[in-house]
Amino acid sequence: MSDEEMMQRNVEEFARLQDYMIDTDKESAAYKKMKRRYIELKVILSASGINLTELDIIKE
Repeated sequence: MSDEEMMQRNVEEFARLQDYMIDTDKESAAYKKMKRRYIELKVILSASGINLTELDIIKE
């Protein structure tokens, strides 16, 4: 998988994950697991030089 394909995959996963988080109770175990992945993806995307200003709708 090329770097571009990996980046696209991470951006798509980040967007999809945020959609799920919005529809989930913040106190649930599922939300807490999603938040861990959300943080991981933010780190990966930021380290790759992706500007998250427009992509990050959760902003936690």
